[in-house]
Amino acid sequence: KRILVTGGTGLVGRAIEKVVADGEGRPDEEWIFVSSRDADLTSSSETKALFERHKPTHVIHLAAMVGGLFKNLRSNLDFWRTNIHINDNVLHTAHESGVQKVVSCLSTCIFPDKTTYPIDETMIHNGPPHSSNFGYSYAKRMIDVQNRGYSEQHGRRFTAVIPTNVFGPHDNFNIEDGHVLPGLIHKVYLAKQSGSALTVWGTGKPRRQFIYSLDLARLFLWVLREYDEVEPIILSVGEEDEVSIREAAEAIAEAMEFGGELVFDTTKSDGQFKKTASNAKLRQYLPEFQFTPFRKAVKETCAWFNANYANARK
Repeated sequence: KRILVTGGTGLVGRAIEKVVADGEGRPDEEWIFVSSRDADLTSSSETKALFERHKPTHVIHLAAMVGGLFKNLRSNLDFWRTNIHINDNVLHTAHESGVQKVVSCLSTCIFPDKTTYPIDETMIHNGPPHSSNFGYSYAKRMIDVQNRGYSEQHGRRFTAVIPTNVFGPHDNFNIEDGHVLPGLIHKVYLAKQSGSALTVWGTGKPRRQFIYSLDLARLFLWVLREYDEVEPIILSVGEEDEVSIREAAEAIAEAMEFGGELVFDTTKSDGQFKKTASNAKLRQYLPEFQFTPFRKAVKETCAWFNANYANARK
């Protein structure tokens, strides 16, 4: 197997690289991690050239234009167009070059805004996503549509995974444009340096299921090797492991040994209140899988951020 990982230098790509290097790789697998420096995947010719250069038999497709709530609110059209181009180029080039299997990465934000909880894999197309990030959400949904098309028309084994909120080393810790957990880690670091209070955007009440990037990486390897459905699969901790933004901020403060005050800026948007996802399908396949406890994973991520601050803060 020659496994090409697009978005290979991002949060999940780096986690897969580490897990493979730490002994989870197999002798019959050659791993190739590429980033936007290797090819502009919005260009069909550059995408084709990348595939011709590496001749993959399998693809893990992570590359995407991503950002937190506030970046999405500003740029919904850009998120739609960029991601549609990337996904179509990667999937169609994989099909044309005879790739045996593609595993793409979706997001829980693709689910309908108005829905019942917990959400599961059958509910993806049941209604519009949340208005705050409709461009990104619809572009990601279309991967599922395309996977079904390649399966029905060409017999391709293209599938997708839906992780909940991923965090870990090599995340985007940008306070303006990053996701909530890495943004909070950076904020706590700065509040500690300046001796000020920690300001958390929103009420702190929204709830999220966070998955550690190294756990997600191990599950990606299982999906690539063992999971044979076209239908996507949710990769997540259980419903009982959902935490509020306030609890997440408190876990980070504890991990960073921050003793200051927590202040909630309720003039800022909360985004979706919750997106509780069911991992029942995953548990049918992997009943024994052990997730890293949330506070341990937060502690390891904060330690990585402290040790790599010069590069991580960019």
